[in-house]
Amino acid sequence: ETDSNSSPRYLDNVTARIQSNSAFSGPMFVLLMAMMVTLVVVIVLGNALVILAFIVDKSLRRQCNYYFLNLAISDFLVGAFCIPVYIPYTLTGRWTLGRGLCKLWLVMDYLLCSASVFNIVLISYDRFLSVTRAVSYRARQSLSHHAVIKVIAVWVLAFVLYGPAIISWELLVGRSRVPKDECFAEFYYSWSFLLSASMLEFFSPFISVAFFNLSIYLSIRRRRRRSRDTHLHLQLNEPAADSGEAVLLSGLKLTRRGSIPSQCSSPSIAKLDPSPSRSIHPSRLARDKKIAKSLAIIVCVFAICWAPYTLLMIIRAACRGRCIQHHWYEVTFWLLWLNSAINPFLYPLCHSSFRRAFNKILCPGRRSARTSALRASQ
Repeated sequence: ETDSNSSPRYLDNVTARIQSNSAFSGPMFVLLMAMMVTLVVVIVLGNALVILAFIVDKSLRRQCNYYFLNLAISDFLVGAFCIPVYIPYTLTGRWTLGRGLCKLWLVMDYLLCSASVFNIVLISYDRFLSVTRAVSYRARQSLSHHAVIKVIAVWVLAFVLYGPAIISWELLVGRSRVPKDECFAEFYYSWSFLLSASMLEFFSPFISVAFFNLSIYLSIRRRRRRSRDTHLHLQLNEPAADSGEAVLLSGLKLTRRGSIPSQCSSPSIAKLDPSPSRSIHPSRLARDKKIAKSLAIIVCVFAICWAPYTLLMIIRAACRGRCIQHHWYEVTFWLLWLNSAINPFLYPLCHSSFRRAFNKILCPGRRSARTSALRASQ
């Protein structure tokens, strides 16, 4: 059932969608079902492992890691609620769960996907502070309430972006354009809203994340250049210092037969140089490079999963839905959810603290055997 003022083209789009989705053959139906169930299992188990790591390993409970926990919670809910509810709708092309659950599913889906985006921005900003303002950043690590405030702000902003529009759109317009056996947001064909929301949901976060990542890279590059220049300066000044020391020793008659002491016999000026630039430790540079690398991986995965959907929505807004077939929209929609499955695998790949926590959970026997061996050696 649709409103009597709905356009014929809108009805044609709905009919075409139902026919295309319900035309899956037996083998294709089984294949799609297996792929969707596999995706759900990977998302749920992967993100549950991240959440469990925070419960088991107390060393992970630092301010910077709460943002990863928040991201894992949003991704876990995507796999536990959003995808299972959507699977029958995808395979049959008909929504049979009622209008109330449709509204709830839409609110949750848009909320969780937007929260994932904003969590990645927050993670990028946190890493930016850890590199560019290291001293003040370490001083605030014990202030967990700052992290809680930022986490709450992420969820509020994610809800405000789409939630009010999903709940009240038909009340403001005065009619519903969604058929009885369909489930999509009322603003699906509102080109101006889709264009504005896409800009806020992808381009603004992506520009912010790119800025943070570039700033981290430039900061690391400046430190490496300063360290290299300092090292070169010390190498150039060391022979002069050795010669001066030789003259001093000769004047004191500590040398024999008028010979000049060899360069290796003089103490290293590096040990005597109190310059602040010598505080740039190679381990710090290596740690910052790891931060930049892990952040770049997360950002690239985010861009690959989100850019097709956002660009498609902008194209649909520009051509008013006449140039994009629905199955492409469906593909990019599932690509968004794929990001929730990839995120948990980025943590052990890029962070040693997560690898230790995951090993503690997945391989408890190895840890107990190592402990027994240490006790036996003592």
